[in-house]
Amino acid sequence: MESNLKKHGLFMLGVTICFAVAGLSIFVEKIIPGELLGASIVALFMGTIINTFFHPSWIKPALKFTSKRILKIAIILLGASLSVNTIMSVGKMTFFVMIFTFAMCFGGGYFIRKLFGLNWKLSNLISAGTGICGGSAVAAIAPVIDADDKDIAFAMSSTFLFDMVMIALYPLMGKWLGMSDIAYGIWAGTSVNDTASVVASGYAFSEIAGDFATMVKLTRTIAIIPTVLVFAYIGTRIKQKELKAVSNGQKVNLMKIIPWFIGGFLLLAILNSVGFIPATASGIIKGISKFLMVTALAAIGLGTSIIDFKKAGLKPMFYGITIDTLVTLTALVVIWCMGLM
Repeated sequence: MESNLKKHGLFMLGVTICFAVAGLSIFVEKIIPGELLGASIVALFMGTIINTFFHPSWIKPALKFTSKRILKIAIILLGASLSVNTIMSVGKMTFFVMIFTFAMCFGGGYFIRKLFGLNWKLSNLISAGTGICGGSAVAAIAPVIDADDKDIAFAMSSTFLFDMVMIALYPLMGKWLGMSDIAYGIWAGTSVNDTASVVASGYAFSEIAGDFATMVKLTRTIAIIPTVLVFAYIGTRIKQKELKAVSNGQKVNLMKIIPWFIGGFLLLAILNSVGFIPATASGIIKGISKFLMVTALAAIGLGTSIIDFKKAGLKPMFYGITIDTLVTLTALVVIWCMGLM
């Protein structure tokens, strides 16, 4: 009895540590000028640094619970901030650019990952982070493909490093190319990864460009829904092949493909799209979702050491940089072909 109470107490202490790191990360995000560094990345790296000096065995169950269960709850709540109506407000031209950038991320990424020798889970996490919306996409897709926490950390780090460089270079390149506010907004909105980075690079060019880039970025976020469903299907088929279920004629059960938390995510997205969730409530739920997602990433960081990054080598970073660069160039070429520059 006493042993169970002790385990329960240590478990709660471990979860509390994750929440504390998340809270501190959000505080750090607010004091950094220009929204250059998101709380998710701060939590990931802060957790990794702490793990270098503090990694007791008793905290592992709490880290597993927080990085898996809390993350899924955060994904469900994220749906309340998405609306199909946003798609209509941006226009067809944005989707045209997105089609090509998505094709480059996942189609081109399929061949490039073989060149770098990465596993399919890590490469697709990086591609999702690049093509859709940075950390949110990585976090949403990771559970449906059973990605390792280390792969999540590597994918987040890769997209983060590219964003930090692009925040400084994008406005300079946009002005050098003589881009209009709308063209630049589409370019930044479709090729910069994280929302905070899109906002920073967009408004660094002009207020109009920043407004439009943010709107485009919100539209990109909608792509989480079909992408997660596709990867859930792929993950299910791979599991069945490993169990040799496909050879026995077993069919894929659609209800088993869609995890329970994705069902909740879709339900909230639909309710928000039809106006059932008030704007004020949507904003509050989004804030809770962000905090829980940061908490989950703090747990991932607390379970990842700097040694793990060294073992992974530079291949994930080079893969991410390659995909990001190709997406940047692809979006630029498509915008030019559309006569928007």
